[in-house]
Amino acid sequence: MVEIPIPQSRELWRRLDKAWAAFAAILVILALFDPGQVWPMLRFTAEALWHTAPFILFAVLAVAYLKATGAESLLARAFEGPQGRMIVVAALLGGLSPFCSCEVIPFIAAMLAIGAPLGAVMAFWLASPLMDPAMFAITSGTLGWDFAIAKAVAAVSIGILGGSITMLFARGPLFADPLRTAPQGCGGCCSAKRPFEGKPVWRFWQDADRLSTFRATSLQNGHFLLKWLALAYLIEALMLHYVPAEAVGAVLGGQGIGTILLGALVGAPAYLNGYAAVPLIDALLAQGMSQGAAMSFVIAGGVSCIPAAVAVWALVKPRIFAAYFAFGFAGAVLAGLVWQAVA
Repeated sequence: MVEIPIPQSRELWRRLDKAWAAFAAILVILALFDPGQVWPMLRFTAEALWHTAPFILFAVLAVAYLKATGAESLLARAFEGPQGRMIVVAALLGGLSPFCSCEVIPFIAAMLAIGAPLGAVMAFWLASPLMDPAMFAITSGTLGWDFAIAKAVAAVSIGILGGSITMLFARGPLFADPLRTAPQGCGGCCSAKRPFEGKPVWRFWQDADRLSTFRATSLQNGHFLLKWLALAYLIEALMLHYVPAEAVGAVLGGQGIGTILLGALVGAPAYLNGYAAVPLIDALLAQGMSQGAAMSFVIAGGVSCIPAAVAVWALVKPRIFAAYFAFGFAGAVLAGLVWQAVA
């Protein structure tokens, strides 16, 4: 028997693509215990991916365009002017831009270091992991335009709410001296390539470096969305086939606040990422999950997912991180209650 040294095995584990590995592991388990379901599950996954393909393509090209033009520089505008205006603009940019929290760690670190208000940073951080153009396209294609728009509004609203509360209590002991002494790592979820600086160049194809960025970003995001959506659709197929609808309906159905609170509590640990969560929510809704619980699930999960949480933890002290998490959870419950009332 060949033994792999521990350092080498750790390196192999680090390089292993966890999404594709999970996809393959599920199929192997299916082949062992219920081989007749392997092909139906693969067919369901392929059909779901084909249905979502136009939204995936639009999302990939839109994000690549914004990256190649250097639209990251627009983030600086969120930290100019009166603090109330900063919070609103930061929440809008965080909720509508294609840049995840960890991608802008160096920018946010610099802004905090030179004294940018924590309220504006909090608004951006809360809204950023909840919605972006790619997520909006996939959410609208699977769960409908109403749900996607409601989630986008919730993302911006939670950012404004959390940022405003932070601004009001900025001089208190909770929010004083927020920065860690040394920034931690971002967890490897973002590209090592630095963003373009200065004014955006909308005709990026005239610049070789920007054109290269467009191609690389398209391939990277295309592969990212493909692997996570493939895994999510496979899990959706498993849930629809093996999980009794009445069980989901009994736990997460109904109109009470209890199901919304449970959706938020379950969303935090069960979340894969914003893209993979969409098919899972689609399956849960089909099995009886309430609309309010679905909304609280995606909001709480988005705020607490590993890339977003690590981005905040990397720069600020634990008490600031706790406030971030509390804002996200409370916002998820409020968003669930509102959506339950209007859906």
